[in-house]
Amino acid sequence: MQQEDDLRALAKIMEFGRAVSIFLLVVHVYVYCYPSITAWNLNLEVTDRILVNFNNTTSIFNCILWTKLLAVTLLAISCLGTHGVKGEKITWPKIYAALVAGCVLFFLNWWLLDLSLPHMTSTILYVITLTAGYLGLLMAGLWMSRLYRHNLMGDVFNIENESFRQETRLLENEYSVNLPTSFRFQGKQHDGWINVVNPFRATIVLGTPGSGKSYAVVNNYIRQMISKGYSCYIYDYKFDDLSTIAYNTLLNNMDKYKVKPRFYVINFDDPRRSHRCNPINPEFMTDISDAYEASYTIMLNLNRTWIEKQGDFFVESPIILLAAIIWYLKIYKNGIYCSFPHAVELLNKPYSDLFTILTSYSELENYLSPFMDAWKGGAQDQLQGQIASAKIPLTRMISPQLYWVMTGNDFSLDINNPKEPKLLCVGNNPDRQNIYSAALGLYNSRIVKLINKKGQLKSTVIIDELPTIYFRGLDNLIATARSNKVAVCLGFQDFSQLNRDYGEKESKVIQNTVGNIFSGQVVGETAKTLSERFGKVLQQRQSVSINRQDVSTSISTQLDSLIPASKIANLSQGTFVGAVSDNFGEKIDQKIFHAEIIVDHAKVSAEEKAYRKIPVINEFKDKDGNDIMMQQIQRNYDQIKLDAQAIINEEMDRIKSDPELCKRLGLDDEKSSKKKELFIFP
Repeated sequence: MQQEDDLRALAKIMEFGRAVSIFLLVVHVYVYCYPSITAWNLNLEVTDRILVNFNNTTSIFNCILWTKLLAVTLLAISCLGTHGVKGEKITWPKIYAALVAGCVLFFLNWWLLDLSLPHMTSTILYVITLTAGYLGLLMAGLWMSRLYRHNLMGDVFNIENESFRQETRLLENEYSVNLPTSFRFQGKQHDGWINVVNPFRATIVLGTPGSGKSYAVVNNYIRQMISKGYSCYIYDYKFDDLSTIAYNTLLNNMDKYKVKPRFYVINFDDPRRSHRCNPINPEFMTDISDAYEASYTIMLNLNRTWIEKQGDFFVESPIILLAAIIWYLKIYKNGIYCSFPHAVELLNKPYSDLFTILTSYSELENYLSPFMDAWKGGAQDQLQGQIASAKIPLTRMISPQLYWVMTGNDFSLDINNPKEPKLLCVGNNPDRQNIYSAALGLYNSRIVKLINKKGQLKSTVIIDELPTIYFRGLDNLIATARSNKVAVCLGFQDFSQLNRDYGEKESKVIQNTVGNIFSGQVVGETAKTLSERFGKVLQQRQSVSINRQDVSTSISTQLDSLIPASKIANLSQGTFVGAVSDNFGEKIDQKIFHAEIIVDHAKVSAEEKAYRKIPVINEFKDKDGNDIMMQQIQRNYDQIKLDAQAIINEEMDRIKSDPELCKRLGLDDEKSSKKKELFIFP
């Protein structure tokens, strides 16, 4: 009640002020239009005396402007003190128009009194313009009091409410990757930094095609890590995009390495620009489990549907068979024929000879027991199915060029060896992905085994377009390689793609063990998952209610998503959200970011124009300068086939010359049964 009484009293005071303002205007007209007032017999002697005495005291009528200014002042006070009902249609342009028109008519009409017109005509014109001007000023003042100042529609996408302060410091160390950014906060653009001070906690780079994940993030990772002396393994899906960057960056940063590294390339499309490397080099295979890992990687790359069927009989059988062949080649003549092409060729030999040879070795006998049981039990259909499950996928990999690359020993895969640091780029081809991915996956699995050791150099594994290749042991590498200074950077489009190609369980492990994450535009469940990962923040909510008498404003706070899924789904190219991890002594208060990664396009373009092509490694020239590439690759292909047949012949002769071995393998029984058949059916 008291508040209502105070409002009524204030309203009366404002009304009184406005009445005084109008009274001053009437007096103003009386004084400055006095000849017309006299002519109309509207003057009073008492009024004249009062006004003369008042002017003698205040001099207010000495200038035509003073009374007008006093009247407008009182009008302004009365308008500002008025609590009008708000109107959404009232805008500042309308107010400015009324204010300007009112000022012109009210203040700039004095010349009407000086016109050579009859006094009455001049007075009428002056009063009309004065009144119109006053009404214009009154309207502008009332509109100001009714102006809808709670413009909640000014930020319809809630951009300002969802912006937050980000890291503006450059935190650099000998391992870090630092990306300059630009972010919005409190209505202004700020310069900031994304500081990946601990890249050994692994990094994921997400984004739909064209979001800029390779250009803005992956390429920067390659450049900065090479400039800081990392040994590198790079999977280049669209060879030679990343490989060219790595090669030229290395040329410019050779001085950053204590021991100058060598640059190696694996490229099945162009043997001239490819080194040769045996991924199952017997020197680095210490146990049959290594052979099993290699077999596992190859078969699951060739049959992605098997990833979700691990443990099934017809999945494990071909894997075990290929593993047994690989390990056999390891122990046969100290591994001189231990290569993947030799394993493929052996697998395609008659299974009767192959099983006989493999089971002649006691360490392989148990691995082949399921096959031998089916063979000796007469389950030929089952046996053929087991063997076909291994043969059919591997036949796709029979290629002279692939055989050439995978049978050489130009280098070893221990890329972070302190004595021989290396930068290795392996190239895929989108058109031949299904063929090459299995072979390249074999390189991946071997590298994981070799680099994840203590006492090695700092190294990085950069895999762009991860789902195009099955990386056996990737989850374990992320979880355990931090202490061995192995930085892993994985680029792919979204989590659903990872679930499809790696299985939901392994995908979840990868997602949950990664410490640094970058995400460009992603949609669906991936966007929701990331939004949940970034957490919630206290946000302000405001609402306004307008009725006939008053306006009520309500302000509330509530926890809401820091970066909503809808915002992640509509990020611009080059803009990323994500989070980084920190270290002891290098604390980052604000780990989450939502910013545009700044790339100096002119500088990058100039660098790319100056890039050198990866040099020719193998000339394939004879003494006369003739190109003999195809002949040499074909000779290698033919030699592998001859080697496989020679192994079969030598081993069968060895077995047949050993009576005890023949007896153990049941070959004597087979010979006697054949003799009986010949005796009965001569």
